[in-house]
Amino acid sequence: MKISARNQLKGTVESIETGAVTSIVAINIGNSIIKASITNDAVNDLGLKVGDTAYAIVKASNVVVGVDH
Repeated sequence: MKISARNQLKGTVESIETGAVTSIVAINIGNSIIKASITNDAVNDLGLKVGDTAYAIVKASNVVVGVDH
C-alpha cells in the first residue's frame, strides 16, 4: 500500500458495529482506540474482521476539539 497521507497508525481491529448503512470500526493503536465511520460496503470490500491488522490513516487539514464548561 502506498499513499500520500503521512499519519498512518497500524493497529488491530477491536470491534465493528454495523448499522443500516455505515459501520463504526474501532482500531486498537497501542494504548489508544481510534474509531472510524465507514460504509458497510467498505467493510465488506476490505474484508475487515475483528482481530485483523488495519491502518487508521488520518488526512485532515485540522482537528477541532471542544469541551463544555
